[in-house]
Amino acid sequence: MSYFDAASAAPLHPVARQALLAALDDGWADPSRLYREGRKARMLLDAAREAAAEAVGCRADELSFTPSGTRAVHTGIAGALAGRRRTGRHLIVSAVEHSSVLHSAEVFEAEGGQVTRVPVSRQGAVDAGSYEAAMRPDTALACLQSANHEVGTVQPVAAVAEVCRAAGVPLLVDAAQSLGWGRVEGDWSVLTASAHKWGGPSGVGLLVVRKGVRFAAQGASDERESGRAPGFENLPAIVAAAASLRAVRAEAEQEAVRLRELTARIRARVPESVPDVEVVGDAELRLPGIVTFSCLYVDGETLLHELDREGFSVSSGSSCTSSTLTPSHVLKAMGVLSEGNVRVSLPAGAAEAEVERFLAVLPGVVAGVREKLGAPAPVAAVHEDVLVVDALGKRCPIPVIELAKVIGTVPVGGRVRVLSDDEAARLDIPAWCEMRGQEYEGEEKAEKGTAYLVRRAT
Repeated sequence: MSYFDAASAAPLHPVARQALLAALDDGWADPSRLYREGRKARMLLDAAREAAAEAVGCRADELSFTPSGTRAVHTGIAGALAGRRRTGRHLIVSAVEHSSVLHSAEVFEAEGGQVTRVPVSRQGAVDAGSYEAAMRPDTALACLQSANHEVGTVQPVAAVAEVCRAAGVPLLVDAAQSLGWGRVEGDWSVLTASAHKWGGPSGVGLLVVRKGVRFAAQGASDERESGRAPGFENLPAIVAAAASLRAVRAEAEQEAVRLRELTARIRARVPESVPDVEVVGDAELRLPGIVTFSCLYVDGETLLHELDREGFSVSSGSSCTSSTLTPSHVLKAMGVLSEGNVRVSLPAGAAEAEVERFLAVLPGVVAGVREKLGAPAPVAAVHEDVLVVDALGKRCPIPVIELAKVIGTVPVGGRVRVLSDDEAARLDIPAWCEMRGQEYEGEEKAEKGTAYLVRRAT
C-alpha cells in the first residue's frame, strides 16, 4: 500500500516514536511541581520548547504548545483580535486559508466583526498588493498561510509581512504545511503549526506570539503555557513533536530535492497519459511533495475508491467526496476544475518505484471510471435557438459530460443552456469551457436550479 496523503497527516517519524516511548517513562509527572519527578518532567518540557523555538526561529518564551494545530489557530486569531480591539474590528484572510482560519473568521463575523477575503490567482497565490489594498484604519489582524494545503502553492509571506509591518498590523501565519521544510521568512507576528504534518504525533500544536504583539488570550486559562493552552501538558507527545521536527529539518534539504523531482514527473506525465486533465497549483513556487490535478468527466469519490483498490491512498477536493456536495473552497477560489480532483502528497521517503507504479496505473483507472460512469443520454431540446440540456438532479461530473456530448451538435456561435442544481457546476462548467476553448457566457436563475450559458467558439 502506498500512502500518498502526507498533507493530511505524515507517517510518524522513527525519531518521534523513540522520543515518545522514552518520554512515557520519564515525562509522566507534573512539570509544575518541585519534587524530583516534576523537575525531570520540567527539564523535558523546557528542552522540547527550546528545540521547537530553534526550528521556528523564535524565543523559547514566545512559543506555547497547544492540544492541536486547529486550537493554535483559534487561540491565535481570537487572542490577537482581542489584543487589538481598540484598533478596530476588521480581519483580513486569504480565500484559500485552511478551514480552521476561515471558521475563526466566521465566528468573528457572527460577533460583529468585518472580514475581507483576499482573492488568489489561478495558481492559488495571493498578491501582496491585494493585502495592501485591503488594509483599513480599523484593521486589527491579517492572516496568511505559508503554503496551501490542497495544491501546494507557496505564498509570498515575506512580502505580505512587509505590507502589514508598514501598516502597523500584525500578521498571523499558518505554517502547518511548510514548517517541516524550513523556517517561515518575513516579519510575521504570530505563527501556528501542527506536529502531525511533519511526522510528529497528533495532538500537539505550536502557537508563537512575538514579543511586543498585543495579545489577550480568550476564555478560561491557568498558569500553564503562558495562559494560552490551559490544562496538563501532553509531555510525551510534546517531546516527540520537538524531536521529530529537529529530525525532519536535518533531512529536509536533501529530501526536498528528491520529492520535487518526483512531483515534477507526475505534473508532466499525468496530462500526457490521461486525456482532459488540468494540473493545478503553481508549477515552481510549491511545496516539494504536493501535486494536484483534476480529471474531466470523472466522479472524484469513485476515482479515489478505485485508486485505493490499486493500493494508493490519495486525497481529493472534489465535491463528490464531500457530504456537503460543494467543491473545495480552495479550488473554487482558484477558479479551476474540481471534478475528478486528486491530491498526491508524498511523504518523506516515498519510493520512486511506487510513483512510477501510480503513473502506470492511473490512466487505466481514470478510463475505467469514465467507462463505468458512462454519459447518460442528454435530455436536450432546442428553445429559441438555444440547445437546452436538462441535468437537474444529476451530480458532478454528469452536467459537464452532457454538455460535452452536445456542444458539437450546435453550429459555431450557437449556444447551449445547461440546467443544473449541483453547486459544483458553477465551478466546473466555466473550467471546462476554458479547457476546451468554448465561451462561457455566465449563469442565470431558472425555474429549477441554475442555467449555465455556453457559446460554441470552435
